[in-house]
Amino acid sequence: MTADISPHAPGSGPTAAFRDAYEQAMALWPVPVERLDLASEFGSTRVTVCGPADAPPLVLLHGGGTTSAIWYAHAAALARTHRVHAVDQIGAPGLSVHAGRPLRRPEDLFAWLDGVLDGLGLESATLLGHSYGGWLALSYAMHAAGGSARCSGRRRVRVERLVLLDPTQCFAGYRPSYLLRALPLFVRPGERSTRRFLAWETRGTPPAPELVRLMGLGAAEFRAAKVITGPRPDVTGAPVPTLVLLAEHSRAHDLRRVAARAAGTPGVRTGTVPGVGHHSLPYSHPDELGRQVLGFLCP
Repeated sequence: MTADISPHAPGSGPTAAFRDAYEQAMALWPVPVERLDLASEFGSTRVTVCGPADAPPLVLLHGGGTTSAIWYAHAAALARTHRVHAVDQIGAPGLSVHAGRPLRRPEDLFAWLDGVLDGLGLESATLLGHSYGGWLALSYAMHAAGGSARCSGRRRVRVERLVLLDPTQCFAGYRPSYLLRALPLFVRPGERSTRRFLAWETRGTPPAPELVRLMGLGAAEFRAAKVITGPRPDVTGAPVPTLVLLAEHSRAHDLRRVAARAAGTPGVRTGTVPGVGHHSLPYSHPDELGRQVLGFLCP
């Protein structure tokens, strides 16, 4: 099925097949949502919103190769205490459409995320990121903390808190074995290679079939998309109060090395979610993950 999908061309928007799979995956969300398409110099950004309008804002940043649909298992719990904004990263699989200013460097992603927060009317927010989304959240927070933006005559604090779920390229690099196993996702992208990789990394507990299909279609359709990365953040000190939650069975990196470096960083609280892999963290063991996340956000 995925062999007939043409690579996604910047500015063209996702295909009908991808949109259909996206809607089926989003149907897993157990709470009513509002869908926004925010215009900016980079194109349009899809944001799925839920929770009380007057609750503290929480922005969710998904991992590489996934979309905001991945948060389905935690949406209800997070929306009880926060106004949740799940963002589809622009230039990656999802319903955001990159049709404007080029995305070449981390600074471009920071400018895009600034525009997202502005478009949502958020002076500041808590960021929760998984995997690559964790790297983006931490890098953006450090960038924002070192900026000189001012609002109403005072310095503007864009990020209030950070929650990083098994973040990659923040406290340690990838395991070579993980990169080797991920290679078929780029050589022969599609649902079959996605299913095999997730079955291996999650030790047989992949996400719902709707998510696997969406990720497979996204890998094929967006295979020409450039992944923007930068140097590992200098984590001599967290810019804001930060919670790092690690997946006990993560195969993405050396868990002990990540845990040791995170725990030794001022301003960082660490924890482990038992029985989950790197890619299953956003949807598996929602009660345990929710307890730790909300315990940090709502002390």
